[in-house]
Amino acid sequence: MWGGLSPLFVFTEKMKQQVMSAVAGESVSTESQKTPQSLAPSAGMVRATSVIALGNVASRVLGLVREMILSSLFGAGAKVDAFNLAIIVPRSLYDLLIGGHVNSALVPVLSEYASRENRQDLWDLVNALLTLVVIILCVLVLGLELLAPQVIGIVASAETTPDVIDKATALLRITAPALMFLSLFAVLSGLLYALRRFTWPAFASTVFNGTIVLVTLVMAGSLDITAAAVGWLVGAVVQLALQAPGLRDAHLRLKLRGLLAHPGVRQVAVLYLPVLASLGLDVLVNRTFSYNLASRTGEGSISYMAWATTLIQFPQGLVAIAISMAILPTLSRQAAHIAEDSLQPFRDTLGQGLRLAIVLIIPAAVGLFVLAEPVVGLIFEHGKFNADDTAFTALALRLYLLGLPFAAVDLLLVFAFYARQNTITPALVGLFSLVAYMVVATVLLRWYGLFALMIADSVKHVIHTGISAWLLVHDLGRSPDQRLARTVARTSLAAAGMGILTFGVAAAIGLVLPAGLLARLVIVGLAGGTGLAAFGVLASWLDLEEWHWMRDLVRQRTGW
Repeated sequence: MWGGLSPLFVFTEKMKQQVMSAVAGESVSTESQKTPQSLAPSAGMVRATSVIALGNVASRVLGLVREMILSSLFGAGAKVDAFNLAIIVPRSLYDLLIGGHVNSALVPVLSEYASRENRQDLWDLVNALLTLVVIILCVLVLGLELLAPQVIGIVASAETTPDVIDKATALLRITAPALMFLSLFAVLSGLLYALRRFTWPAFASTVFNGTIVLVTLVMAGSLDITAAAVGWLVGAVVQLALQAPGLRDAHLRLKLRGLLAHPGVRQVAVLYLPVLASLGLDVLVNRTFSYNLASRTGEGSISYMAWATTLIQFPQGLVAIAISMAILPTLSRQAAHIAEDSLQPFRDTLGQGLRLAIVLIIPAAVGLFVLAEPVVGLIFEHGKFNADDTAFTALALRLYLLGLPFAAVDLLLVFAFYARQNTITPALVGLFSLVAYMVVATVLLRWYGLFALMIADSVKHVIHTGISAWLLVHDLGRSPDQRLARTVARTSLAAAGMGILTFGVAAAIGLVLPAGLLARLVIVGLAGGTGLAAFGVLASWLDLEEWHWMRDLVRQRTGW
């Protein structure tokens, strides 16, 4: 595990070295063949990155296990559709109101207060934020409890059956209180990140998903699908409680006096508003609009979409999100020194992140595309999840994968705007791409049904990436020395060869072994491993420099 993640850890250190050089006034070479300096890595930085990455991996694995449990116990039908409808409302409100703003608004302000000598200033700000969250969320949760039928009616479509509506309404009344605990967790996790205490918030999602799995398995026999909703609520409480050891020295209490007058609260609000608008569009289109259209295409459609989304989040989270988190602090520091230095350090950092993402995400997308059906079958085809469900989910996954490389690159481009304290441009580009998504999905729905949503999603990522890249080039200027086109071409060629060989090996195994769990396991393991080895050979033959760099880093860290 650590050997596989080591390129990201060392990559973070490389970014840090360049920032320190830029701040000190040293020149940063832009020669394409220059080898980065080998400096002793910061143990604290590597340790923090390792903890966050491991927590991310564990959380996504348990999230996948959660989906496997749901598919096995309840299949792709009305029960899981009702559960997904019941959690989409509190989850969307959480992301919109607070969860999506931890990195953009809470952590920067809390970090500033944490650096002051008088720690009481930090506690006063946190107490004000916690009090506001409690007041606002009490009103929201009460509203969800009282208006649950109307809320579900908005999220679902007219074609949703009454049984699904009734069950989703009952489940929403169970999951709604989780919104309070999730929001309190967001504030406290932001505080812990500001205090550089990474372990407890890093593993919070792991505990959340693990609790859902445990409660569902234990209580499904007596509560049926309601067990999953109870697990969701209990998981929110447990992940909040998990933060307590990291806050043992914090002076936390509710404080009603002078809430809105606190300068830190106003500072958070200023950073909050642009991101709020962007997330609001995401919630409206990607969730409410998408779920409404999906519910019109037949029973089980929402479940197929959710399962395919769960699978595609693995490469997206472990490549794009990890690299973006690694380079954002460096980009931000370099952006602050652009006035006194050149744009080149910023370009170099962004270019290195983009090249690394390209080399990792393209083969990941191709491999998962080729092996989509055996992967879905291996993970989900148990219990009530049958072969037809596997075929539908695999096709949805493949259509999502068409836009995955663009989505990975686009995330780094958006972070480049954020590093330059520009949140308006990504929001406007996001608005345009979301309109395109709605148009494409609505037009294609008649012919392609559920799969129109996956096609529209890929189109959205292509449009967003293209516009963002054009605007950044216009803003930063062209930088041919970043070798992005060459990296894309060589990586695509190596990935194509990998895909052809993987397909051939998978087909040969399918002819030898009878269809079933063993065949899928052998196909995924043997064909996937052969494909990975083939990509490595082709990347070396094509002299893909970024692959050589990552391979050498892995060897250095593992001693191979």
